[in-house]
Amino acid sequence: MSEDFPAADQRHFRQPDVDALRPEPSVHRPRILILYGSLREVSYSRLLALESQRLLEHFGCEVRIFDPRGLPLPDEQPPSHPKVQELRDLSEWSEGQVWVSPERHGAMTGIMKAQIDWIPLALGSVRPTQGKTLAVMEVSGGSQSFNAVNQMRVLGRWMRMITIPNQSSVAKAYQEFDENGRMKRSSYYDRVVDVCEELVKFTLLTRDASSYLTDRYSERRESAEKLEERVALKSI
Repeated sequence: MSEDFPAADQRHFRQPDVDALRPEPSVHRPRILILYGSLREVSYSRLLALESQRLLEHFGCEVRIFDPRGLPLPDEQPPSHPKVQELRDLSEWSEGQVWVSPERHGAMTGIMKAQIDWIPLALGSVRPTQGKTLAVMEVSGGSQSFNAVNQMRVLGRWMRMITIPNQSSVAKAYQEFDENGRMKRSSYYDRVVDVCEELVKFTLLTRDASSYLTDRYSERRESAEKLEERVALKSI
């Protein structure tokens, strides 16, 4: 076998284990964090976040929404800033997330990007987003577009998240909410329901197996090499 994989360290090969993908299911409600990308007084991304919260709670989730007001720009303040710590704690707490951004100049907003940028790939031995599920949504003032959700998909992959197949893009958002801030009946609303329902299903499916799903050969090999180095140093 070693001749078949001369570049590999076969001590760290693992055969996929079906039983490891079927752990004892958790009984607590799925924990979902929602981020939205606007500070406007009438913020349609915030209204869509609130609509998503209602749906997710109806589907049995515990939901928290992060308020981006007061969050400094990345690197403007140290990570010890209270709003940064709040965001990071919520991200670590969550098992799934929803990102809702307006589309501005053909892209997600800087407010949305700043929140994601403040969540690091790793905090010591903890990866705050790895293996968590993600749903992406956007609102726009004009015709339907998918630039913001496509960008957020790229970021979700970069953050090592499980981004669900479905997504929502609400065009001319100012027409889609009533005077009470509730979303009107429409095909856009139907898609939001679809996305929330799908996110819950994927979260229930993967949350207990996420550590196994994200267990990688390269990281097992790297960890073993670091351990060997530490042992060697102690023996000198």
